Amino acid sequence: MNNKNSKLSIGIAALFEIILITTAIFNIVSKQWKDLTISLIAIVCIILPFIITYIANIKNLALPPNFQLISLSFILFAQYFGEILKFYRKFFWWDLFLHALFGSYAVIVALYLIKGVVKKEKETSENRFTIFTIIFAFCFSITLGILWEMFEFVGDFLFKAHMVKGGLVDTSTDILIKILSAFITSIVYYYRNRKLIKS
Repeated sequence: MNNKNSKLSIGIAALFEIILITTAIFNIVSKQWKDLTISLIAIVCIILPFIITYIANIKNLALPPNFQLISLSFILFAQYFGEILKFYRKFFWWDLFLHALFGSYAVIVALYLIKGVVKKEKETSENRFTIFTIIFAFCFSITLGILWEMFEFVGDFLFKAHMVKGGLVDTSTDILIKILSAFITSIVYYYRNRKLIKS
């Protein structure tokens, strides 16, 4: 499976890195240590979409079109706009929006990944296979959501990044939003796929 590194994604990643490194230098000069931690985490996270693409190619797995571009945008929206530019404080809906987006897109990623992992047997009906697929995608999305919450907790515990601002309420709300968006996306896929089968 050839998931390409697009020139646009590489260019945007380079631009993001320049912005984040410049921000990190400013954080050091102004002694904003909390924001420096967030900047450094974001700098590292920027390379993750390319690592995932590399591994997917080795394992012959498919990724959605524009996976790198969407992932880079999410990292920038969450870490740079959300944490450093304080969008989480300025806009109450910013955090909920990103978690809903995360939950929905993770389902889409799972639907692509499963194509290279599970093949439909002849004796399995299309409807049953579709149900299995969306259950896998839904669970995949929720698992990634839990891992993200663990990432925020570890960031707070080790680096005092203060990414978990509302404690249990914040974490529970984030997970519920992810579950809801993942569920809606899964249902939409199910009915869309069923229409395609009938046609």
